[in-house]
Amino acid sequence: MNKKDKNNGTNIAGRYYEAEDYNRNDQLSSGLATTHEQVSDAYMEGQADAVIEDVVGVDISIPRKGYNGSH
Repeated sequence: MNKKDKNNGTNIAGRYYEAEDYNRNDQLSSGLATTHEQVSDAYMEGQADAVIEDVVGVDISIPRKGYNGSH
């Protein structure tokens, strides 16, 4: 890996969501915009439990199971 690649990784790691990300076409901006929307939706719903929202409107609960260490 050359020095240019290392600098690029540092720039990506330090990048935060910006409102303009919804209008940009690069993969990083798209990912940040999508993640921002998901977090915003979960925050506005006040949802703290683990639920998968199905496409047809059926919520599927994700059961919380502890790790027992045996297989």
